[in-house]
Amino acid sequence: MKALQHLNKYFLFYKWPLLLGLIITVAARIFAVYVPQYIGSSTDIIKNYLENNTTSIAEVREALVINIAFILGATLLSALLTFLMRQTFIVVSRRIEFDLKNEIYQQYQNLSLDFYKKNRTGDLMSRISEDVSKVRAYLGPAIMNTVSTITMFIVVIAYMISKAPMLTLYTVAPFPILSYAIYKLSRSINQRSSMVQLYLSKLSTFTQEAFSGISVIKSYGLEKENNNSFIALSNASKEKNIDLVKIQSFFFPLMALLIGGSNILVIFIGGKQVINGNIELGVVVEFLLYVNMLTWPVASVGWIADMVQRAEASQERINQFLQEKPSIVNKEKGHTPIHGKISFNNLNFTYEDTNIHALKNISFSINTGETLAIIGKTGSGKSTILELIGRLYDVPDGELLIDDKPITTFNLNELRKAIGYVPQDAFLFSDSIKNNILFGKADATKAEMIQAAKNAAVHNNISNFKNGYETVLGERGITLSGGQKQRVSIARAIIKDPEILLFDDCLSAVDTETEEEILNNLHRISKNKTTIIVSHRISSAKNADKIIVLEDGNIIQQGTHNQLINKKGYYQELYIKQLSEKEH
Repeated sequence: MKALQHLNKYFLFYKWPLLLGLIITVAARIFAVYVPQYIGSSTDIIKNYLENNTTSIAEVREALVINIAFILGATLLSALLTFLMRQTFIVVSRRIEFDLKNEIYQQYQNLSLDFYKKNRTGDLMSRISEDVSKVRAYLGPAIMNTVSTITMFIVVIAYMISKAPMLTLYTVAPFPILSYAIYKLSRSINQRSSMVQLYLSKLSTFTQEAFSGISVIKSYGLEKENNNSFIALSNASKEKNIDLVKIQSFFFPLMALLIGGSNILVIFIGGKQVINGNIELGVVVEFLLYVNMLTWPVASVGWIADMVQRAEASQERINQFLQEKPSIVNKEKGHTPIHGKISFNNLNFTYEDTNIHALKNISFSINTGETLAIIGKTGSGKSTILELIGRLYDVPDGELLIDDKPITTFNLNELRKAIGYVPQDAFLFSDSIKNNILFGKADATKAEMIQAAKNAAVHNNISNFKNGYETVLGERGITLSGGQKQRVSIARAIIKDPEILLFDDCLSAVDTETEEEILNNLHRISKNKTTIIVSHRISSAKNADKIIVLEDGNIIQQGTHNQLINKKGYYQELYIKQLSEKEH
């Protein structure tokens, strides 16, 4: 149970409610033990009356009424305390579940971008939902029933020994068999539980990707093939579950055999002792009731062991992510104001997961308030520059300076708050257009939101929608066209009013007329902001203060628009080509 030791901090935090639950459990079990005692006493009263007839029927009736009253009282108190016990343990387990999910989610947010390139969304979702649910079963029902079972055994066995030591020995004789069986079966359950959870993650990942890419699946007519793949994965998952259930199925027949054997021993051995005059008949009745009272606790041992093994397997999977260290660490917690000057000095960068050497000895500088355009072919390293400025990756070789200081010396949260970033693949949430824009500035006024939409040339489109800014988008903004998604994403960055604006080829899906309108608006609102525009179009770059041309991670040209169109090379060729396309 090493993996479950991670939960000890939560037990310590909720120690008082858990201690209260323990006290209530002990009290509930003590009152439950009184019931068989009064039933046994009632049996002896009736037996003595029938055999000796020394007491009147009225006295017998009075004694039985008193015993029945005590039985009802003890039963009701035991039931009430059991209810309170469940409320205590289950509520604590729900609170720990809440805390654990928050801990995992916080860890997910802290982990760096490279972590998400190595792990699938379905697996991440499975660990924060299915795996945490398995752990909660351990935190609540498993611990509650363990405490209840141990308390019941201690109280009941102690009383049974005090009444008839030899009969108690025979009664509990089958218990070691159960313990050994559980030890052997638990190891198999743990292994099979791990495989079940692994295949559950695979199923979650497969279905999440299938639903996200449903348009591709339909357009290629691959529904049948995709369904066959899902069936194959489901069958594999089913087989793993069947393997687990086969092992689990041994428990309850074993419990039935154990309890049946104990009952037979109580009747046979107890009967002989009653005949020999060693014990009263009521003791045998008590022991039969105690054995059956222990039926569920004994039966639950296997169920508890199963839950604990599943929780162990799930917590081990959760710990893998919780123990993951983010590659991007915020080294500065204090206030670090940012003005916007950016400098790259002999910077080299290679993606660790693909080993692609994206940037090679890159050097350039852009002052506060200036606009830099980056032109280049696909895969030339344009997006990598923007990702490094947002510190989505750290620089292993060379320097990246903000305001002439290493980027790592800035408070990471303040750095990213100072940046308005529009990625190449515009991402919108399944929420209203209003909330998607306000994601950039939650406390913005309606007027600010509308002005940002106008600057992004998307206000008219939104106004034409039936619900306007309250229009709820589909997953990843699928309700909107590509160009509309890009412009809403631009509005989200503009409304933030940051010191640095980064636009990663975010006008590729808009027509040239709309592009011109947006660029003119950006030129106006970014006069005091540092702006970097990545594009394949000369029209997006021509008004920039500086232009650099990338090829295979190297800067092959740099200068202004007028300088570059008069110099032979990639920029001039692209300019002539695009000018020719525009004229035609």
